[in-house]
Amino acid sequence: MFNDLVVIISCEHNTQHFCGATCRRIFLIQDFVPTALYFGNMFSNETKLRVRYAETDRMGYVYYGVYAQYFEVGRVEALRSLGMSYRRMEEDGIMLPVRDLNATYHKPAFYDDLLTVRTTIVALPAVRIQFAYEGRNENGDLRTEALTTLVFIDRATNKPCRAPEDLLKLLAPFYG
Repeated sequence: MFNDLVVIISCEHNTQHFCGATCRRIFLIQDFVPTALYFGNMFSNETKLRVRYAETDRMGYVYYGVYAQYFEVGRVEALRSLGMSYRRMEEDGIMLPVRDLNATYHKPAFYDDLLTVRTTIVALPAVRIQFAYEGRNENGDLRTEALTTLVFIDRATNKPCRAPEDLLKLLAPFYG
């Protein structure tokens, strides 16, 4: 859906170049971290997670690598809330590896924070599925945003395949 989208945004520093033009940056969609503001009514699910002490670094911040695990929990629970589980897909011979992850860390989360991970399926999947995430603390303050792309893989051939029909039927009401 967004493979060819290019977003042009003025630089924060509004640099004037020697020609007098204001500096602009070009972002491909892979550099763009979407939020509900951009995508409106799509399938979303919220999952609450409590930050454990072991997930923090010496500064007391949630270690940046742990957020990928939080996103995975959000993704798994979003699919489960639809009535589809990773386990079921694996039993049906479909694997779903992560192709890419793009995250923006706005502010740190801390030990014992109760985080809400909002997971949104960006578009009806084909061979790939994209999930957008927002991580917020108990006060609703945005901590992190991310976008992941996963690929449906046929376990028997180890090649990409179409999304399972059962999943497409469950998602159809949100993208019709």
